[in-house]
Amino acid sequence: MVERFAEEVLKENPTHRSFVESSIMGMTGESRHELLAYIDYCISRGLSLSYLADCYNRMNIDIQMEQIYFLRHKKYRYSSFKEVADQVYFDNEYMKKYMYGLALSSFLWPNHAAMHKFFVNTFPKGLGGKYLEIGPGHGYYFRRAAALGNFTRMIGVDVSPASVELSNDIMRHYQVETSAEIQIQQADFLQFSDEGDPFSCIVMGEVLEHVEDPGLFLRKIRQLSLPSTHIYVTTCLNAPAIDHIYLFDKSSEVEELARSSGLAVEDYLAAPYAGKSVAECEAKRLPINVAYVMRKL
Repeated sequence: MVERFAEEVLKENPTHRSFVESSIMGMTGESRHELLAYIDYCISRGLSLSYLADCYNRMNIDIQMEQIYFLRHKKYRYSSFKEVADQVYFDNEYMKKYMYGLALSSFLWPNHAAMHKFFVNTFPKGLGGKYLEIGPGHGYYFRRAAALGNFTRMIGVDVSPASVELSNDIMRHYQVETSAEIQIQQADFLQFSDEGDPFSCIVMGEVLEHVEDPGLFLRKIRQLSLPSTHIYVTTCLNAPAIDHIYLFDKSSEVEELARSSGLAVEDYLAAPYAGKSVAECEAKRLPINVAYVMRKL
């Protein structure tokens, strides 16, 4: 099934052959199993391999177009939420295709796979209390957290109706064994409130680059945390995409923003563009994904 999916991708995008073939060859058995399980999930929802390949290729093409713009102008195309909201987050068909494509890249792109491994390796297994995720998107982190933790409540907050639908659906499909009360809701995180104790775990994957003032989001996370709260945050540097509006040029900018927002970095991963080193990416302004484990100061 994995090879058949790859064949569909290459029918539309033959120039992607060496990358796809090397990615599949380099997969661990666990990653291959996860990819197959995700493809099976999609097929169970009536999606064809050709549709999934189109989702993946469309995401790649959109990113390539934005990379060309970025290299030419040294900035992202858009800088406000209003400019991208209707064409991305509130366009259900586009958003679903974007999320399917992004989920598939989680297994095929070495930098995305590295971040997911870092998430699992740094997660405090069996952690109880309350879990909060900002921007669950396609639901990968939410599902893994449910399996790794022992939470009483799990809350997801996402601005996109399509992401809320996909995250809820993937939790139903995978039937993760958890006694947690689960609620994934459409909401603006800056307007979100929850009664009771602070959260024991807060996850925010790939959100900071999508907002106009990322410091507001980090300070809000601090308000909802205890010094013992496990905070996992990812973002990207010099990584143009149609809905990326806040540009981080260096990881030190993210870390300084975290410190000024009252958060301390405890662990860190930099996942460079496939086939490049971090130093090469910094010199040529190529994309780097960064992930952090943080604590409230």
